Amino acid sequence: MRISDSESCDGGLKKYFLLCFPLRLTTFDLGLHHMLRFPNCKINIGLYITNKRPDGYHDLETVFCPVLLKDVLEIVPAKDKASIHLSGREVAGDNKDNLVWKAYELMKKQFLQQVPELDIFLHKVIPMGAGLGGGSSDGAFMLQMINDFCNLHLSEEQLASYALELGSDCPFFIYNSASFAKGRGEKLEPIALDLSAYSIQLICPQVHISTAKAFQMLTPKPAAFDLRKISAMPVTEWRHHIQNDFEKPVFEQYSELGNIKEQLYAQGALYASMSGSGSTIYGIFEKGRSAMVKTGLGFEAHLL
Repeated sequence: MRISDSESCDGGLKKYFLLCFPLRLTTFDLGLHHMLRFPNCKINIGLYITNKRPDGYHDLETVFCPVLLKDVLEIVPAKDKASIHLSGREVAGDNKDNLVWKAYELMKKQFLQQVPELDIFLHKVIPMGAGLGGGSSDGAFMLQMINDFCNLHLSEEQLASYALELGSDCPFFIYNSASFAKGRGEKLEPIALDLSAYSIQLICPQVHISTAKAFQMLTPKPAAFDLRKISAMPVTEWRHHIQNDFEKPVFEQYSELGNIKEQLYAQGALYASMSGSGSTIYGIFEKGRSAMVKTGLGFEAHLL
């Protein structure tokens, strides 16, 4: 399953655009001088931390699978200096630390004459610190947008190389199709996995999991299962073979997350897991089905 990086921008999207970008009360015009795209998030199916490397990074094995919860990203030629404007969810820290801005700076440095000053508008929908890779997706999509907007004609492989400078899982969003990942997450191998016949429910608790802290709680060990085999295995069998190494230490710290996973299974999930280092818990259900989760944690749910 591959998710397109662009969508039609007529019809109902005009209203959606205006709602999403209260910072820009301008005429809706996505002609040659505007570009609007929708960076999607991902879930991890299985996640094994296999080695602590001398450079401080960890080797891992996982399957990245794109899902349809999306941010909104627009670029417009700037009248003056380049700038970035955020709306939607509050993003902590300096805007210039955002991966979208870092992607712009990277491409501007590499292609000074071709990349103009841009006004960048990012509307955040994907929860942050939730194991969904929303920030990485935003950065990768920005690279693609500049490539297309400026007619740089870079290949996917070239874009993936630039994406790796932004973060370990950024290259995945350049290809944006189900992939077995190893190394830091940058070594990608496409797999024939299509979950379009199922519903995916994301439960996103209001718990921010520090990825660095989560890694500190783990002892690396060889992967317990070859995740490249999952496309040949019924989804109903996954729970007996596939695990996320982060679940044990994170659930010990936040027991309600483990309880959410059990509720998903109790209400019919074919497979349930934490995504990445958390805190999102997802369930894969028969089409149209979902769970009614009860927990003491504040949370939001998305059925995709």
